Amino acid sequence: MTNTILLQALGAGSGGIMGQVFLFGGIILIMYFFMIRPQQKKQKDAKNFIESIKKGDQVVTIGGIHGKVYALEGETVLIELDKGLKIKVEKSAVSAEFSKKSTGTK
Repeated sequence: MTNTILLQALGAGSGGIMGQVFLFGGIILIMYFFMIRPQQKKQKDAKNFIESIKKGDQVVTIGGIHGKVYALEGETVLIELDKGLKIKVEKSAVSAEFSKKSTGTK
């Protein structure tokens, strides 16, 4: 009689553990689709934008400086702010998000 009670208790306990495993796996899956995947997509888009910068593009730096790309020199960009006024910044300092907004309104 005690053997059947022990077997029933073991069977009920293993089903609870499997339920917890599925719940934990579901939470990880939800976190992936709502947090990790969108962040990876945003990073990929920013990388593609930085690689596609060309002379004449209107850009905005992370610091909020607006200008036009005057020249590209390796990993740096020469930005013309006004006629004769140019600054040199790293490509990574050009903001993809704000540059898209600024070129869309002009």
